[in-house]
Amino acid sequence: MNLTGNTILITGGGSGIGRGLAEAFHRLGNTVIIAGRRQQALDEVTAANPGMKSVRLDVDDAESIRSVMAQVIRDFPALNVLVNNAGIMRTESVRALPEMLDAAEATIVTNLLGPIRLTNAALAHFHGQAQADPQARAAVLNVTSGLAYVPRADTATYSATKAALHSYSQSLGALLRGTSTQVIELVPPLVATELTPGQSANPQALPLNEYIAETMRLLAEHPEASEIVIERVKFLRYAERENRHEATFDTVNALN
Repeated sequence: MNLTGNTILITGGGSGIGRGLAEAFHRLGNTVIIAGRRQQALDEVTAANPGMKSVRLDVDDAESIRSVMAQVIRDFPALNVLVNNAGIMRTESVRALPEMLDAAEATIVTNLLGPIRLTNAALAHFHGQAQADPQARAAVLNVTSGLAYVPRADTATYSATKAALHSYSQSLGALLRGTSTQVIELVPPLVATELTPGQSANPQALPLNEYIAETMRLLAEHPEASEIVIERVKFLRYAERENRHEATFDTVNALN
């Protein structure tokens, strides 16, 4: 992926990793459109970053995705990068039924169905660009998690959706091999954001600016990469490969 000269749509761009990525790409001179449910959050980010655009989007709503993507493509026909970042993380307990099912279903819709729907809405546009200009390049970036590889038991569905998004990214990359569209998985560790209450103050969480800086550096150094794995998340990402998955699972879940 070329880090400049793009028009980029980032979901969940009003806070956390989404905002961090949006601001990093914006500083590089890209046209950046952030999407999210909360207009106030979107307005705060665009006010702090003159020239950045925003659009209201509910990633849980298939019709919202269709209409908003059509609007974005109409308003920004050069759109060539989609960053699927929006997500929710909720703790679950078998002692809290049926609330556990409600949390699980909401998590699946936001974290998995949302990215799949958005990607499908974007791909036809990306293919059309390539037909019009053989030099055109596009990319889909999916933000997963280290918990895709070693799950946290009390966020079972979150971990499962991130594992599924990892699998989807791999398969989509294979399906798009030889086309103009690249698929890149971003694998964050625990990052100091408000994904869960109090997470931004967790001393074990990597500061957001450090995560963004290392991710952008790796994207610049490895433009053909299908996966961006920063140093902090390798403990989780490579647990299976290094034959320590069970011990790593026990370590992760002893902390919760």
